[in-house]
Formats: sequence, C-alpha cells, structure tokens
Amino acid sequence: MSDDEQWYFRISDKAVVQGKDAGAMDRMGPYPDRETAERALEIAAERNKTADDADRDWS
Repeated sequence: MSDDEQWYFRISDKAVVQGKDAGAMDRMGPYPDRETAERALEIAAERNKTADDADRDWS
C-alpha cells in the first residue's frame, strides 16, 4: 500500500485524510483505514498508558 493510499490524522484541525497532505509534525499515522485513523488520539493514549505502566513496573 503506497503512502497516498494510507490514512493519517492531521493534528492541527483533527481531520482524517488520505495521503500525506500535512507535514510530519502535524500528522499521526499511517493507518490502514479511515476508521483506525479516526481513533488516532485514543490509540496514542492507550500506547502511552501501556508504556507508563511498563515503566512503573520496571522501577
């Protein structure tokens, strides 16, 4: 799948777009489909929690 076919979450306006139309600092992704890209912030929060829990367990 090319970059133009993948989905991204544009941080500045919370838009879900197909293809890299925003700069690297303003996008999250790529995601395989629109529905997953719409959950970008939720996915990031889940990953952060998992990493924080792992750090806490390691200490």
